[in-house]
Amino acid sequence: MLLTPHDERLIKALAQAIVDRPRATLKELAEAAGVSKATLHRFCGTRDKLLQMMEDHGKGVLNQIIQSIDLQQAEPVAALRSLIDAHLTHREMLMFLLFQYHPETLAEDGEGNNWQSYIDALDAFFLRGQQSGCFRIDITAQVFSELFGTLIFGIVDAERRGRAASANSAIVIEQMFLHGALAPAKPA
Repeated sequence: MLLTPHDERLIKALAQAIVDRPRATLKELAEAAGVSKATLHRFCGTRDKLLQMMEDHGKGVLNQIIQSIDLQQAEPVAALRSLIDAHLTHREMLMFLLFQYHPETLAEDGEGNNWQSYIDALDAFFLRGQQSGCFRIDITAQVFSELFGTLIFGIVDAERRGRAASANSAIVIEQMFLHGALAPAKPA
């Protein structure tokens, strides 16, 4: 689905509204997004269609992130930074996807196939980083992908709840991912 800049702003506002008020009616969502119910109805028709449209858009955003970064050629740490920044640019969609998540979403035999190209690209990126000696090899590439996603979604949720400042989220994610929670050694 090709969205205009106006549609993109509306989707972001609706994503926030749905997360904040998951049981809201279409009219309440329209008000929260700053549009009329008629405008929202023309945009999506029904609440179910809106949710499906937004979920499809969210999947598209994640795949767009993967495609926009040269994960197979770029230096791994620079590519990791780009991945972090690109994900955080779409905070609202990430939050929506997090709140719409259900366990079978990533099941290989079900809806997960819709996400497989995104997951495969992350796995391949982390494997390449391991093969180049940049990322440690005692943790599988698949676990790196899971940890990366957990950090991204976790910090976005923490921002939403006022427990993290968005100004330094990218730095926090990069530092935790690359260096963990261990304090740097003090000089002797």
